[in-house]
Amino acid sequence: MAEERGNGAGGVLVAFTLGALVGAVVALLLAPAKGEETRELIGEKAREGAQKTREFLKQQRETLSSAVERGREAYQAAREKEQA
Repeated sequence: MAEERGNGAGGVLVAFTLGALVGAVVALLLAPAKGEETRELIGEKAREGAQKTREFLKQQRETLSSAVERGREAYQAAREKEQA
């Protein structure tokens, strides 16, 4: 099913990470600042990226958990139907 939609969750996470890195580099190149300011900016963007990654992973775990539960329910329903 993941193949039908493209790269799946792993591809999205990689694309997000690369996009964040490229954005940070472009921002630094276009708006140079003092070393301390630059380190602050990099730290802030890293924290934002980490938070977004945690949120994404939490959502993916919830989606997977829901899919597993639906699979269990379908299995039980099929088993009960076969036994009847």
